Amino acid sequence: MKKIRDLMIMLIDWFYKPFQRLISIQTFRYGACGGANSAFDILLYFIFYHYLLGEKILHLGFIAISAHIASFLLVFPITFTTGFILGKFITFSDSELRGRTQLLRYGITVGGSILLNYIFLKLFVEYCHFFPTVSKMLTTVVVVTYSYFMQKYYSFKVAGNIA
Repeated sequence: MKKIRDLMIMLIDWFYKPFQRLISIQTFRYGACGGANSAFDILLYFIFYHYLLGEKILHLGFIAISAHIASFLLVFPITFTTGFILGKFITFSDSELRGRTQLLRYGITVGGSILLNYIFLKLFVEYCHFFPTVSKMLTTVVVVTYSYFMQKYYSFKVAGNIA
């Protein structure tokens, strides 16, 4: 596991060189990891929406969930896990908080992300009438910005960070 982590950091840091005067290494790593996880999220969302659910309402007997929301709910646990792992071991590896504390705080932060995802997906799909995959992409921009600051100053807080 350590070899994979070191290889990923080395690869990300190699691409960082042209940007080192513009942003910090941590912000660049967050962008690289977050970008990869977001692309993974959007790809899974597309597959779940179009192929797994066939763009149809998911009927669970006691509730019916629209395909765009059901796709989000089904993809979420997968990208929650990959996001936490990348945050803990690649982006915010200097945090001295215990893993349990990080996971709990990450979960709280992600709770806010879920709420934002739900609100913006509903807004873009049902009120603005955008395509669901485009709506998911726009929503991701909002959520990633929120997520970065919450993870840096709360979930993976370092003693010197303000908050």
